[in-house]
Amino acid sequence: MTEAAPRLAALAETLLGAPLPVRIRAWDGSEAGPPAGPTLVLANRRALRRVLWRPGELGLARAWVAGELTVEGDLFELLDRVAGLLWERGPATVPETPPALHRAGLGKLGALRAQLPQLPERAAAAAGTAALLRDPAARAALRDLVALARPWPAPAPPPEEAPRRGGPTHTRARDRQAISHHYDVGNEFYERVLGPSMVYSCAYWSPGSTLEEAQRDKLDLVCRKLGLRPGERLLDVGCGWGSMALHAAREYGVRVTGITLSREQAVYARKRAAEEGLADRLDIRIQDYRDVKDGPYDAVSSIGMAEHVGAERYREYARTLHALLGPGGRLLNHQIARPPEPDEEAHRIDEFIDAYVFPDGELLPLGATVGELERAGFEVRDVEALREHYALTLRAWVARLEDRWEEAVRLTSPGRARVWRLYMAASALGFEHGRLGVNQVLAVKSAAAGRSGLPLRLRTWGA
Repeated sequence: MTEAAPRLAALAETLLGAPLPVRIRAWDGSEAGPPAGPTLVLANRRALRRVLWRPGELGLARAWVAGELTVEGDLFELLDRVAGLLWERGPATVPETPPALHRAGLGKLGALRAQLPQLPERAAAAAGTAALLRDPAARAALRDLVALARPWPAPAPPPEEAPRRGGPTHTRARDRQAISHHYDVGNEFYERVLGPSMVYSCAYWSPGSTLEEAQRDKLDLVCRKLGLRPGERLLDVGCGWGSMALHAAREYGVRVTGITLSREQAVYARKRAAEEGLADRLDIRIQDYRDVKDGPYDAVSSIGMAEHVGAERYREYARTLHALLGPGGRLLNHQIARPPEPDEEAHRIDEFIDAYVFPDGELLPLGATVGELERAGFEVRDVEALREHYALTLRAWVARLEDRWEEAVRLTSPGRARVWRLYMAASALGFEHGRLGVNQVLAVKSAAAGRSGLPLRLRTWGA
């Protein structure tokens, strides 16, 4: 019997329609593919079973999280090689986020799998299946994959996978569950990844700056854009571990209400406030933004939170924040964006992200975000794109995680650490290649007669 790796390489090249961009090593020790660069290691044939039972990125993600699929060498380089191959195939097959690196090729695999009576979970064939099935090489490659995988029984999903969820999305209870899945994995784990700043959003880099300096500069940028003045009230929506609230209270003399759905974050933020002697200026609550009723506020910061809101709830989110502001109140909305789709109805949520990282999280195009803010009554005054800044931030987080790998595994689980490593590395490439963006939108609730209260020249914060 031919060794496993050459057979897998032949299968991959058949499905991708191009030479294999990385080297692979199979469980039997055999290798195939380019001799230089990183190596994709299939430690167990269960990785193939997962792909056959769940073709596409979710099957691959399960194999990665379970440790059955690993990388020797530079993870960024491996992801970049594979992503580059798929991105060159054109917009019809380009995944909307980098963790979906194999969707184009494995979509064909799913269509083929649907035609094989000996495989479980028969599915409807996708568009273009008939032409593919006429290809004898593709049929032979899939039969070879089935023989290699020995696909019974179906492997159980890794325990780090979020349970399947039914019913309406973005209810208060379901949002609490989603936030807990992502954030309540241990504050000590996040300390290892994020560093002392404990800021889990895009930093604001200058040449030669450290991660800590870049995160401090981002917090200060937000405060300056909002024009915070002593004695004002700031609502920090999705306050995380309290870094923005602490910076605004300490440096700008404002009174801050910070809200989060994560109990672990709230406990951590309150402890920090007490240690810094700022507890009298900070009110950290475990509260849904829809339940805040003590406006008006002078300013609202929402940094990396709106991605959890959901497209169907975004108008409610925008209207809620607008209602919480007094006349002349300012909003700084810092949010990841995706490119618009030719057919927005056809957009689907990334399976890996939904199952392992941000359950129910949704990304919107920038235009959709601005439109909803304007419909809610906001006047949008400034938009700044920070795409390259997020790529640098993610690479810094990955470096911290890799340097503290044993500690991270001990504080969570091997699977959870692998989730964060893949998610952050693939996302960094997404920002670098323009598949993802992140934007700060400054908007104002104009007072009577259209008075915004903003200076004629806004961008004094960049001086």
